[in-house]
Amino acid sequence: MAKNNKNNSTKVKISPWIIYVAIILALIAINFAGGSSFQETKPTTIAKFYQYLDQGDVDKVVFDKSTAKVYLKKEALESDRFPEIEKTNLLNKENAGPHFTLDIGSQEAFQNNLEKARETGKLSDYKVEQESNWGDILLSFLPFVIFIGIWIYMMRRMSGGGAGGGGGQIFSIGKSKAKLFDEKTDVKITFKDVAGLEGAKEEVQEIVEFLRNPQKYTDLGGKIPKGALLVGPPGTGKTLLAKAVAGEAQVPFFSISGSDFVEMFVGVGASRVRDLFKQAKEKSPAIIFIDEIDAVGRARGKNNMSGSNDERENTLNQLLTEMDGFGSNQHVIVLAATNRADVLDKALMRAGRFDRQIYVDLPDVREREQIFQVHLKPLKKAEELDVEFLAKQTPGFSGADIANVCNEAALIAARKGKTAVDKQDFLDAVDRIVGGLEKKNKIITPDEKRAIAIHEAGHATVSWLLEHAAPLVKVTIVPRGQSLGAAWYLPEERQIVRTEQMLDEMCATMGGRAAEKVTFNKISTGALSDLEKVTKQARAMVTVYGLNDAIGNVTYYDSSGQNEYGFTKPYSDETAKIIDKEISDLIESQYKRAIQILTENKDKLFELADVLIEKEVIFKDDLERIFGVRPYGATEDVENQDVLA
Repeated sequence: MAKNNKNNSTKVKISPWIIYVAIILALIAINFAGGSSFQETKPTTIAKFYQYLDQGDVDKVVFDKSTAKVYLKKEALESDRFPEIEKTNLLNKENAGPHFTLDIGSQEAFQNNLEKARETGKLSDYKVEQESNWGDILLSFLPFVIFIGIWIYMMRRMSGGGAGGGGGQIFSIGKSKAKLFDEKTDVKITFKDVAGLEGAKEEVQEIVEFLRNPQKYTDLGGKIPKGALLVGPPGTGKTLLAKAVAGEAQVPFFSISGSDFVEMFVGVGASRVRDLFKQAKEKSPAIIFIDEIDAVGRARGKNNMSGSNDERENTLNQLLTEMDGFGSNQHVIVLAATNRADVLDKALMRAGRFDRQIYVDLPDVREREQIFQVHLKPLKKAEELDVEFLAKQTPGFSGADIANVCNEAALIAARKGKTAVDKQDFLDAVDRIVGGLEKKNKIITPDEKRAIAIHEAGHATVSWLLEHAAPLVKVTIVPRGQSLGAAWYLPEERQIVRTEQMLDEMCATMGGRAAEKVTFNKISTGALSDLEKVTKQARAMVTVYGLNDAIGNVTYYDSSGQNEYGFTKPYSDETAKIIDKEISDLIESQYKRAIQILTENKDKLFELADVLIEKEVIFKDDLERIFGVRPYGATEDVENQDVLA
């Protein structure tokens, strides 16, 4: 019986917005019931009023000390004597009003005249209005009711309660927005689900061991690092690695973005930081993961245009205090991720806070193969698909890029009506992602087409004949994205680059413009991206890597990202002139070198260009047929791109 009573007493939640609408409708109803102020009234003079009164057109009058409201009889309204009053207002309400308003002057004299008119039968009644109309009074508060409703709605949205939440959530704006992943139900990702990242996984393994068995470390007096910062390019798997740590350690995992701490109200961010750490301590051992921490962790005192009460700075100060305030015996570890570690505040990076930096680098060819294995599992792929070949096709790709390649390959295969995704679909997907969508319907004149073919053939010829340049794999003159032609090369995945390698790459890059000069004795704007690339390489050789004799073993590169020189250059004007001259000399020397190579192989250049015009796409086999086998070692089908802008 008690159980039934409990079920019968279930409360029905009513949205606050239903209440707001009901209040507004009630105010409008009260207004109309008490004499509608939405009915338009016409001002008149006291002389005309007495004229209407003598004619017997006035039904009743309501007045106060200064003004009067005049209600006309139905017969008078139906006549043509009052055209200024719209009859449409009377269709649904008999004898609606008031119809006129006027200033009465002396109240005593006005009331005496009305009394005489009532005695003679010209006026039905009159009334002295001592109290204000409650409908008008309530209606005057309508704008305030609407404003309060909007304010409550905004408070609910910012507090995460939603429009239909409970009333107590209005004041939860200072509560943490972190999402809790329970270790028993939500956190199911482990290190087995993270392909590659072997070095990073070794780094975080100690964090996992501490959360699993903290006594092993505390008994010896050791202290685990309180914070670990995951640094690396976008898409390399920093967030995924943090989730895997939570899955391996089997502890609660609080996930929040750095931007969730910042609101327009001062002090909200700091309050949310305090609440987040309070929740984590209650559920310890636990992990707090702050994604994109640079949103609140930027260095203080730089470009602070909003004064000392900057909300981001207050949030950062509270974060610093919380990380330094809890002891190691509370078993709360903070993980954070960013791809901009150079802009973070130094106090955040000191020992005792984020005292470990784990660099999550782009995967190498072996790790890319492992990542492909993960993302190929849900695909219906061809049996002969070579995963190692796919890994070699994608140098410089992150884990997110590889996932995108697999998805694009599946879409391309479906578009072609295939039942399985094969090797060519993946090649087309790489071309689509790196070069853009093919534009075969783009209108190109024959002269432009030959110029593009000569340009790309120049790249191919020079790169094929130079020892240290990346050999070409495929060339196309089909427009892709913003480029009119594209060439794919075999880049060598190396950790250091020597001077002769950079010079050969610059020479191959200038091969397109050099081919135009050799063939037409003219140059065009088609080498824009080539010039941009080669200028960056030359500037890096001179000012970063110290590979120039004129400047010597000096670098002007600041790895911390904090330019201590401000807006000034870290070298004199005289040195700047030397740098500019050396950059220009490097580029011009490789341009002349490319012209010389192409002049010596002019016939083969033209033959390659003719084949390219005919087929629109040529491969390594075509170059071997024209130039012979490349003398500097065998090549593999690994692709990269150099585009003609």
